[in-house]
Amino acid sequence: MATLLNRVGSTEIPGPPANDAGDGYRPTADEPFMSLRQQAYFRTKLFAWKDAILREAQGTLSQLQADSLREADLTDRASSETDWSIELRTRDRQRKLIAKIDAAIRRIDEGEYGYCDVTGEPISLARLEARPIATMTVEAQERHERHEKISRED
Repeated sequence: MATLLNRVGSTEIPGPPANDAGDGYRPTADEPFMSLRQQAYFRTKLFAWKDAILREAQGTLSQLQADSLREADLTDRASSETDWSIELRTRDRQRKLIAKIDAAIRRIDEGEYGYCDVTGEPISLARLEARPIATMTVEAQERHERHEKISRED
């Protein structure tokens, strides 16, 4: 598997970029929540995250086209197929993540970004910084996960 990772990159889904505003700006609680500057900051962050995912997916596609499973040894071939299977599952998760990023960008355009879908309260800037696609406050997310766990146990 290490060989595959060296050829096509990490199979981990990259997180959002740390700071892509270019001017060192980071949203603070001292300014109005979801001001135009904050919206621009998160839009830039989301687009950069999406771009990084798409570049990595293109690299995987290029590598898939360039490499074929020509290993003569059955064990080597099985190992390569397993590596590619993991890589392709990761790309599928990233495809779903791109849909969430696009939805977050739409919420910015519609003026709904940064507010909890459940309570309507502002989502903390720290949470949005760590997970810009968040749609719920930490508290609402925890309630949702507890309810989901209880439902699964029934």
